[in-house]
Amino acid sequence: MFAKKDVRDYTRLVGFIRPHMWVLFMAFLSMMAYSVLNGISPTAIIPVVDKIIGGGDITITPSAQMPDFLIPILNQVNALIGKINSLPTMRFIVILLFIALVYFILRNIFDFMQVYLMNKVSEKVVRDIKDAIYKKMLSLSMSFYGKNATAKLMSRITYDATIVRNSISTGLLDLILRPLEILSHAVVVILIVLFVGIPIKFLITTVLLFPCILLPAVIVSKRLRKITTRTQEKIGDINTVLFEIITGIRIVKAFSMQEYEYQKFKAENQIFYKLAMKVVKRINIISPINEVTSSIYITIVIYLASREITAGSLSWGAFFAFLTSVLLMIKPVKRLSKVYAVIQQSLSAATRIFDILDAEAKIKDIENPVTLPALSRAISFKGLWFKYEDEEKFVLKDINLEIKKGEVVAIVGSSGAGKTTLVNLIPRFFDPQKGTVDIDGTNIRNATLKSLRDHIGIVTQDMILFNDTVLNNISYGSANISQENVTAAAKIGNAHDFIMKLPLQYDTVIGEKGFRLSGGEKQRIAIARAIFKNPPILILDEATSQLDTESERYVQQAIDRLMEGRTVFAIAHRLSTVTHATKIIVFEGGKIVDTGTHKELMGRGGLYRKLYDMQFRD
Repeated sequence: MFAKKDVRDYTRLVGFIRPHMWVLFMAFLSMMAYSVLNGISPTAIIPVVDKIIGGGDITITPSAQMPDFLIPILNQVNALIGKINSLPTMRFIVILLFIALVYFILRNIFDFMQVYLMNKVSEKVVRDIKDAIYKKMLSLSMSFYGKNATAKLMSRITYDATIVRNSISTGLLDLILRPLEILSHAVVVILIVLFVGIPIKFLITTVLLFPCILLPAVIVSKRLRKITTRTQEKIGDINTVLFEIITGIRIVKAFSMQEYEYQKFKAENQIFYKLAMKVVKRINIISPINEVTSSIYITIVIYLASREITAGSLSWGAFFAFLTSVLLMIKPVKRLSKVYAVIQQSLSAATRIFDILDAEAKIKDIENPVTLPALSRAISFKGLWFKYEDEEKFVLKDINLEIKKGEVVAIVGSSGAGKTTLVNLIPRFFDPQKGTVDIDGTNIRNATLKSLRDHIGIVTQDMILFNDTVLNNISYGSANISQENVTAAAKIGNAHDFIMKLPLQYDTVIGEKGFRLSGGEKQRIAIARAIFKNPPILILDEATSQLDTESERYVQQAIDRLMEGRTVFAIAHRLSTVTHATKIIVFEGGKIVDTGTHKELMGRGGLYRKLYDMQFRD
């Protein structure tokens, strides 16, 4: 019914329960109590039928199938029955009603406890799975995010992890409880057979026909997993469309593309609707199929029983007790058939979840890495070649470069020349295929990622700010947050004055991606963040490329202050901002084609002079 991989994946899912075994144990005890109480109920049919309705005494005689060692037990039971028979009918009814009341109260208490505790387990498991996925995502390399759409990764947490809830709360509960219920009812059936007597031929026939109840439902559920997988993939596609539209709403409105984007979303949503309805149809058709097969089974059982009763080989009381037990067994059997469908759904989600949890971080610490001290001499690029994963063309080719401590290095060149790729190798966002990046003679691959990145500050043209307070954005990454230090960093970054005009000043929440701030204000917050970190190595990637003249003046002043006393890598298309650099590196086609100061490069008349003249040509 399940492949080995399915069993392994479901076992891994269930493995998330291990930290919560005590809750599961309490749920199991509640299930046991509920199952025992549920199994007792058919035995009350015999005295009700035989004494109250029939007006006779309750009698139990040994059947031909009863083993000899059970006869003493039967004698004790008959002694108890003798006392029951001596009771007046009304007193017997009162006692029976009191017992029934206590029985139903206890039964429903344990029913609630088992459901509540199993849901508690499932919610804890879903929480832990989401935590595990998120933690794994944070550890994965940049190349992983280059191959996976943001919205689809989000759906792993928001949708796939939630599907697992049913496999634990409902699926696992039914996998434990329903067999217990079936077992308890089966024990009652065996007792009825042993103590009351059920014809062997009738018993064998009903037992052999019983599994047929499950068969049609299992057949219907076979394709459910494939459809569920496609449904989950479509959820990722819809999330991708939503993410793109919400983040790019200005462009959509600027180009009057609302109707086009609506139709695109509508088409994706329609596909999801059709897939969802296929899932709904297959899940919900299981119940009526079970009802039909159960009805056919019960009809056959009643017909066979009628023949035995007419022949005098079966009493009405024994038959009702037997039939009630069988009917009570059918319910958990039908629930088990639904569990198959639920587990199929969860397995498709589990496959996608484990794709992430099993993903290997390309960039990680080696065994016994060293803690990298602050830069004291130089950063060296030696024989460095790099290409992105799944691409044949090298983006960087044989880069050899040494940057001394305190130098301000400007990296210029046409778009796609490899400038950003080079600086991304310094904090090990990627690793080169050949060559090394060394800091003070230490290959950065031999250093801990934390100690390496603690020494690096980054300010990019994409101002990455969080939907949090100004204070938390500036102090991001620091365990020790001081209002005084944050304010000092903001002042150096030319951000303090506009922050003080915000509604709650440093406690103002700036919105998603700093939505409430202007471009220049965002950039100054990002610079203040880098100042607060106080890194010895600074990477500036087009930090002023999208600003107006006034904002650029404020930001450039902040950058000048930020660069003081640091080793700086500055990428800039506006060459006027790098004329003061200690060294200018000119890139073309992934290679360094020239190096020098602004004055030296202008005098040579090479690519740098060409780029400079193009920008300042009247």
